[in-house]
Amino acid sequence: MKDLRNLTSGIHNFQDIGKMFGVLVAYDQVGNLGYLAAFSGKLQCGNYYSYFVPPVFDMLDEEGFYRKGEGQLNQLNEQIRALENDPELRCLKTHYNRSLQDLEFELDEAKANYSTRKTVRKAMRKELAHEERVFELAAVKVAHEKESHYQQYVIKKIKGEIKDLQAQRTNALLPYQKHLKALKEQRKAKSNQLQQQLFEQYNFLNAKGETKNVLDLFGGEVPPAGTGECAAPKLLQFAYQHNFQPIAMAEFWWGNSPKKEIRKHWEFYPACKRKCEPVLGFMLQGLDVDEDPRANIKVKEALETIYEDDDLLVLNKPTEMLSAPGKIAVPNVLDLVKTNYPTATGPLLVHRLDQSTSGIIVIAKDKVTHSALQRQFEERTVKKRYEAQLDGELSTKSGKIELPLRVDLDNRPRQLVDEVHGRPAETYYQVMEVKDGKTRIHFFPVTGRTHQLRVHAAHQDGLNTPILGDDLYGKRADRLHLHAAQLTIVHPKLGEEITFKCDPPF
Repeated sequence: MKDLRNLTSGIHNFQDIGKMFGVLVAYDQVGNLGYLAAFSGKLQCGNYYSYFVPPVFDMLDEEGFYRKGEGQLNQLNEQIRALENDPELRCLKTHYNRSLQDLEFELDEAKANYSTRKTVRKAMRKELAHEERVFELAAVKVAHEKESHYQQYVIKKIKGEIKDLQAQRTNALLPYQKHLKALKEQRKAKSNQLQQQLFEQYNFLNAKGETKNVLDLFGGEVPPAGTGECAAPKLLQFAYQHNFQPIAMAEFWWGNSPKKEIRKHWEFYPACKRKCEPVLGFMLQGLDVDEDPRANIKVKEALETIYEDDDLLVLNKPTEMLSAPGKIAVPNVLDLVKTNYPTATGPLLVHRLDQSTSGIIVIAKDKVTHSALQRQFEERTVKKRYEAQLDGELSTKSGKIELPLRVDLDNRPRQLVDEVHGRPAETYYQVMEVKDGKTRIHFFPVTGRTHQLRVHAAHQDGLNTPILGDDLYGKRADRLHLHAAQLTIVHPKLGEEITFKCDPPF
């Protein structure tokens, strides 16, 4: 880290966006202890820099198949764009579209005229429907029938003209469409071939000397973009290729945080789940690897009851307990409650808390109560207060945070801030105490997005101060210092507002 500023001077703009770096401590072939360094992706525009290990495969080699293949794809893209913007083609489309619009306008007018005259004819016949005007009525009926037939003929004629024009348009555009389709199919085939050829270059080693292709590691499915380009796979690959013995490894962020993710300068981060977990799961085989600390989280199975009546149950969920069953069979609130209430027509979770968040959680004992309470959450009439301790001192006293959130598809369950695709998320906050480098704070969430308070606290456009113990967006500690401390609902049966309180254990 001390050397990094000089090493990367002039080869990457860290003020624009930072970069993930990795270090692998290892023994060489004769037992000397040293370290290797790597960066994720590329620096500015290159893959090869002294001091850093090379990529598993260099896609940026100008003489390599990938760059040449990209050039061919770019040529096809240019041909497709040129054809789609061909002046003659645009002129043809404009001519036929205008002609069709004129005919469709005529058709609408003819249909409207037919409808209006039909109403007039009907009213006239009704007015003449008397015995003294029976002969006059007969003549009118004949005239009306002729008028109706003629109007229907006009409508049918216009429809025929529209159909003929559409056929002409199709025939005129067919050569262009055939050419465009052929170019797009050629592009697709070339892209698939290039992708397959690229995957074949990513063959990863492990400590046993075994090799696996990236496609095999992902079960034949197309891997996420950038798989194998992160620092950790680069480091292990280089170590195995040179018969080094890996000892320890870490990855950290250097530079400004990206707008969507939470990445802090000098902070350490685990490998991403979707891209790196399948690769590293193989590459680490044969090494003496520490157990995942998250796999050994202990939770209290006892649930403290805050309130109970015939309709609902309010509990104090301990930290690291799931609200509902997950992929792995571990204690969770819903299963424990079902065991204690086997005859209830529910029980059903009205809402959820994140696994690491402790505090108030509401259970409905029957479906009617569940539906009524869930409606209150959906309509945002429920009043919620969370208490947290932030890992840093805030200068502001209160305010509102609005950062839209969506899941990070490459690294679940992490959330991203996304102004385009994110769902609205709104949080009010009130600082209670600032002391010894920590901030005691109350959060009042309006919405209930996954990890909303954690992201709003840690993100640079939020409070820029993560919650203490947040292992996803900050630093690990004894626990996540976030607790659902107060909840106010309207009781479905009593019709009265009722407030539940539960003090945090930190």
